[in-house]
Amino acid sequence: MKKVTIISVLLGLALLRAPALLAQFTAEEVAQRAQWEDFLKTADIIKEFHMVGPESVTSPWRLTLQKGDLTHDGLWKNASGRMGGYIEGWQYEICAYLLDKELGLNMVPPTVERRFHGDRGSLQYWINDCMTLKEKEAKKVKTPSYKVYYWNHATYLQRFWDNLIANEDRHTNQILITKDWRWVLIDHSRSFRSSGKFTKDLIWTERHPEGPKLMSELPRAIVEKIKALTFEQIKGVTGDYLTDAEIKAVLIRRDLILKEVERLIKKNGEENVLY
Repeated sequence: MKKVTIISVLLGLALLRAPALLAQFTAEEVAQRAQWEDFLKTADIIKEFHMVGPESVTSPWRLTLQKGDLTHDGLWKNASGRMGGYIEGWQYEICAYLLDKELGLNMVPPTVERRFHGDRGSLQYWINDCMTLKEKEAKKVKTPSYKVYYWNHATYLQRFWDNLIANEDRHTNQILITKDWRWVLIDHSRSFRSSGKFTKDLIWTERHPEGPKLMSELPRAIVEKIKALTFEQIKGVTGDYLTDAEIKAVLIRRDLILKEVERLIKKNGEENVLY
């Protein structure tokens, strides 16, 4: 039985191919995403495990999938409504992946809609061969000195991303670190908020409760893409998964991000902010 991991197939040697684009898959790797989307949608479910416990508030299922000679796991969830003090939405997992693809950020694993036990939910490609940021910090694992530059860029991209989609629950268990020290972002069911709290200010700023958490350096291509982002474009990408109010909230936060980028440019110089 052949077992393929997204780490080896999608990430592979990307740092050697495109070192300036940390946490963004190469063109060859991006081209393979359609294969994984189809696999998640159509592969047979041969094993299921219900994940419950204090760190699994949404009680997702780990499913083992098989299609032909290929087998791999996926994470299925259908969390909806208020759970653990937060509003959850499985559809936001799918929206995060779709918008990630549209912007070319490429940090969110393939995620599709799939029915399980008769219910609609999101199914995301399970990431193997990695550790969480929580594990890294608990074990006091140091980032290799030659990876620090790329690590910092991944950090800024994560902040940018969570600011754009208003992910109010990013914690260290939701940041996966691959063997080559790249970041993969998971768990977006508490994103795409539209209330006033999430349209008046960004989450990751110099006013963050834990101290300044800035988007210090960002790819110029990403900034240009969000400048051109429109309501119709987001609607076309996410379909009925997002409401009109949620889409408008994304655009409001886009404007806040651009304002923050301009502030950083005035302070530090464009060459030190955009790359």
